[in-house]
Amino acid sequence: MNILACTDGSQYSQSIYQHTAWAAKQMDASVHVLHMLNPHHEDPVKANYSGSMGVGARTALLNELVELEAARAKIAQKRGQAILEDAETALKAEGIDQVLANQKHGKLSDEIQNYESDADLIVIGKRGNNADFEKGHLGSNLERVIRSCKHPVLVANRAYAPLKNFVLAFDGGHSSKKAVDFAVSNPLLKGMHCYLLHVGSGNAKIEAELAEAEAKLNTAGYDVTIEHRDGEPEKVIGEVVSSDHIDLLVMGAYGHSHIRHMIVGSTTTAMIRTVKIPVLLFR
Repeated sequence: MNILACTDGSQYSQSIYQHTAWAAKQMDASVHVLHMLNPHHEDPVKANYSGSMGVGARTALLNELVELEAARAKIAQKRGQAILEDAETALKAEGIDQVLANQKHGKLSDEIQNYESDADLIVIGKRGNNADFEKGHLGSNLERVIRSCKHPVLVANRAYAPLKNFVLAFDGGHSSKKAVDFAVSNPLLKGMHCYLLHVGSGNAKIEAELAEAEAKLNTAGYDVTIEHRDGEPEKVIGEVVSSDHIDLLVMGAYGHSHIRHMIVGSTTTAMIRTVKIPVLLFR
């Protein structure tokens, strides 16, 4: 098994490494750390400096800007190398020996599919260096990664804490059933208590699906508690996470009810943004 850990050196990096180390031990997996060199500044060489500037002065300025851009690119590359070295050091300190680290040019959201096929799990921080912390916005890379990944994505929160239980938000949809099957077949969540949560009015169909999910989880060795709650998923899931002292939220990125819409503005994004625990997502 292999885990892809995505880092940009943000404040979430240490948490990413710790969550990755935890997952690697649970899954007996190797780790591939990826850092993307993604310049966000406008290329001043392409800017318009005509105005009243003379030809000689304009040429001299452009030459200087080219040199500055080359220096900035070199600094970015050095910084990326330092980030990867820190990642390797942190993971090996946690006892993870099989670590591969590299950096690529471009955007993570554009490159993720080239790496995902070799990964059984993707680990990424809730926010990156360019997210708006004050307004609580998620990084655009995160939303795009979740949309594109076929494998589960573990979204690390700000600080790592030992994971002893998880709540699985179950709505009967494909993604929540996929989460159940993953818990049964993959060792990542083994040894943790499972709260199987359904939000909304009950009916014979969902009751049968919950019973089937519980049976699968019990057979796989999980201690399962089923909870039914009425209300809006965004509010109820947050309340359960807080009141039951949940360590990990497991949910589908899409489903049959309130979670079936686009990620932007959906229950999925709301939960990632508001809960202060890691979130494991399936689609």
